[in-house]
Amino acid sequence: MADADRLLEGLDPEQREVATLLEGPVKVLAGAGTGKTRAITHRIAYGVASGVMVPTEVLAVTFTTRAAGELRQRLARLGAVGVQARTFHSAALRQARYFWPQVYDAELPRLVSSKLGLLGEAVGHSRLKASQSDLRDLAGEIEWAKVSNVRPDDYEKLAPDAARAVDGYDAATVAKIYESYEDVKRSRQRIDMEDVLLCAAAVLSGDERVAAAVRRQYRWFVVDEFQDVSPIQCALLDLWLGGRDELCVVGDPAQTIYSFAGASAEHLLGFGRRHPGTSSVTLMRNYRSTPEVISTANTVMGPQLGKSAVQLMAVRQPGPAVSFTGHADEVSEAAAVAKAISAAISAGTAAADIAVLFRINAQSESFEEALADQSIPFVVRGAERFFDRGEVKQAITLLRGAARADDGVAAAEAATDPSPAGGLVASVTHVLAAMGWSATPPVGRGSVRDRWESLQALVAVAAETATSHPALDLGGFVAELERRAAAQHAPLGDGVTLTTLHSAKGLEWQIVFLVGMHEGMMPIVYADTAAAVDEERRLLYVGVTRAADRLSVTWSAARTPGGRGSRGPSRFLDGLLAERQRPAGPSGSAAGRRRTRAAKMASCRVCSRPLTDPRERKLGRCADCPSSYDEGLYEALRGWRKDRAGEEKVPAYCVFTDATMTALAETQPRDVAGLVRVPGIGPTKIDKYGQDILALCAANHPAPDRL
Repeated sequence: MADADRLLEGLDPEQREVATLLEGPVKVLAGAGTGKTRAITHRIAYGVASGVMVPTEVLAVTFTTRAAGELRQRLARLGAVGVQARTFHSAALRQARYFWPQVYDAELPRLVSSKLGLLGEAVGHSRLKASQSDLRDLAGEIEWAKVSNVRPDDYEKLAPDAARAVDGYDAATVAKIYESYEDVKRSRQRIDMEDVLLCAAAVLSGDERVAAAVRRQYRWFVVDEFQDVSPIQCALLDLWLGGRDELCVVGDPAQTIYSFAGASAEHLLGFGRRHPGTSSVTLMRNYRSTPEVISTANTVMGPQLGKSAVQLMAVRQPGPAVSFTGHADEVSEAAAVAKAISAAISAGTAAADIAVLFRINAQSESFEEALADQSIPFVVRGAERFFDRGEVKQAITLLRGAARADDGVAAAEAATDPSPAGGLVASVTHVLAAMGWSATPPVGRGSVRDRWESLQALVAVAAETATSHPALDLGGFVAELERRAAAQHAPLGDGVTLTTLHSAKGLEWQIVFLVGMHEGMMPIVYADTAAAVDEERRLLYVGVTRAADRLSVTWSAARTPGGRGSRGPSRFLDGLLAERQRPAGPSGSAAGRRRTRAAKMASCRVCSRPLTDPRERKLGRCADCPSSYDEGLYEALRGWRKDRAGEEKVPAYCVFTDATMTALAETQPRDVAGLVRVPGIGPTKIDKYGQDILALCAANHPAPDRL
């Protein structure tokens, strides 16, 4: 037991309690940054070292391959070799592939990497049309239905109660497409990722011999991020357990941000009701962030503390105050953030230790441009895993081939480069150059830049590996990449991270900028129920708790320079802002914001219907209503806008958006009063551009001679 007891050294009292609770059901409420992974890995290692657990009979389940890889690495360092750490899908797929032929006398159908191809075929069979974005929305809806155990026949009835909707399609149409998709999939003998869980559940529930074999294999279960489990994952877990109670679940209800995908914190909060005799432990000591950041997080979650949120306790020394700054428009907001990042990098912070987090991907453009203007390297990160990217797979294949060929390139390059990293790095860059890599990054953004960033990350790994292992050759480097791929250990990009709040979950940075935190974006405008607004609050909490040392929260009053400054800071910042930072008038309160929105509700100038869509409000009419669009005037306005944008060295949309340009071409204002009535044109833009616009309108549509 002496070796086992040594594993408890360095744990705080709550973590130690988790590690030593080895029997019966255990629920751990773990606030952000409280060391939950440390607690559960030490629990497993302590159980193995003390002889209570057999490592090959332990299954640790989490939600991402990266998290599973981290669990495996930590357990190996703690001596718990042989413990299985997998995602729900990985464990289910392994079991389904093994047992399916035994139960159904046929191989498991092939797994498709994407639903979109089959879904497009299903839409065609239903004699409907769908764009790529429509297909993605439909795919997400089908995923929700399947993990929530909603069948096509039940979708139309259940979707409204769950507040589910797909823009442009009513519930009956979605149900029809869903049913057609399932038919197409069966005819092709394919399964999707949700089917993996269903197939595993089917073989376990349909054959007692299979269930008994799985239950003999695994006796102890640990489930991380339990607030994110879906109904089908809960059902599969129950089948694994088979009525036993050797289960430890860990999670944070305040980080439930995937309700749209079927997750529910109730599985965690109600765990004790489903498992009588549950031992409960709460981890509240935050080791990641400064007291200033923790105070902000607790204030944001104030209404939920003690109910569905853990009140965090800071253990670090005080740091800089959290900054809250409003800006006139998104361009000036981005410029200010870029300037602050430049100063932080100049002061010694690595670019990779800084993140800019926003609500939706569309917000990134201004910040990408501002960072590029400051020559600050940045990486736009999404949900795709590093080693799953096509260019990375191709690069590893080419590197493996070069290593097998052993054509002497490494030796030749090493002879001309005396640095320790010379041989390996030169060999890697020689291979990657054939894929288009160069030492200078491409100027533009998009897929070309994304591809270069991936290859550059491999070069950085080569330099890092060569420094730590000077004798390593190209074959050894490929083996290292394969090891990292198996553990899903993606290298950090050498640049400031730009990503959404959803994609930031589970990550941390020294310095974090939360940007675009204004009403209508946080909470987002379509969060129109109390439950949806609560989820937005949790999303902001996730963003706040990503910051270790410094946190800056910003918002802008208008989208573009000169636009109407009607946007105020998020209601979730109430209690954090000084009075001088609030907008003047009644809009500072939630009730005032609602009154302001109601008073300014725009209506269509053609049919008088209230306008809620932002682009329709800009146009001043419904998208489907007849347009009085003047093509000649619009082209004249486009030419003028291009020239002004060039003079001012700003993007064209900063002068006028396309929607405002269309509204001008339709309304053809003749005086300042007419300009005022065009949405998106405020006093600043009238002063700056008004005479030019009126002159263009007059030149293209002269007023009739007076009698």
